[in-house]
Amino acid sequence: MTTSAKLAPAPVIDETVRLLTEHYVFPEIGRQLTGLLQRRFAEGAYDVDGAEELARLVTADLQSVNGDRHLRLKHHADPVSPKQGAATLDAMRRDFDTSLGGAPRVELLDGGVAVVELAPMLFPLEWAAEPLAAALTLASRAQGLIIDLRANRGGDPDTVAFVCSYLLDERTHLNTMHWPGSRQSEQSWSLPHVPGARFGGSKPLYVLSSADTFSAAEELSYDLQQLGRAVVVGEPTRGGAHPCRGWTVHPHLEATVPVGRAVNPVSHTNWEGAGVQPDVPCAAADALDHAHALALARLAG
Repeated sequence: MTTSAKLAPAPVIDETVRLLTEHYVFPEIGRQLTGLLQRRFAEGAYDVDGAEELARLVTADLQSVNGDRHLRLKHHADPVSPKQGAATLDAMRRDFDTSLGGAPRVELLDGGVAVVELAPMLFPLEWAAEPLAAALTLASRAQGLIIDLRANRGGDPDTVAFVCSYLLDERTHLNTMHWPGSRQSEQSWSLPHVPGARFGGSKPLYVLSSADTFSAAEELSYDLQQLGRAVVVGEPTRGGAHPCRGWTVHPHLEATVPVGRAVNPVSHTNWEGAGVQPDVPCAAADALDHAHALALARLAG
């Protein structure tokens, strides 16, 4: 099936409206958005030739009320399974296999400062535990550490907690997810034990951010920043704090809808909309040099 053929937008809009109504974490905003989508559909705004253009138009409308960047109609060039989350899972597996499991770079810089790049995302922990443990254990012997999240677009909150566990000395409350539909909450804590060796909670730690850093990568930055454990260097991040799920609504289209709300135990809020604000603002391209210089100065002092 090609995405260039004329498609019928009605089933896509109807299913997206249903998902918003049943699952969106902010019901009042969801009602505004369902009205907007139905009105735009009636006006003929979605009468387009292909799935990719429909995805662009619907996403712009979904994000027009409260700027929720997790709320979108995502286009996939290859047909995806109708199973919930299958579109995202297939794409993640391809990225995992081509990025050394999400840790494509481990390097020792001058002065005993290591860099561990985590990209393009924080993959599901059942996949990523082994490569991340290897990378972080290797870096544990460094005198200072830089975690590079500039190209990381998000991922698994359990993997956030796993990475934090290597950077702290004791079990620590990191985040709480609230699930409004079930009236339940779920706390995230660092682990009491990790495979391999910890870098620990006392040596200099820096996190690099960019305007592309998103979602779970923002949580990793924010958690460490709020705990006073890391200095964030670079650009403000994109500002997506709400955990979401994906549903296939067309062979080439996936609706992603936030279903929960993150609350940090230190700030009692999150980074939604505003992004994680760096402690040391600079262009993302210069962030590694800045962080390395800061680490060397701290070690010298």
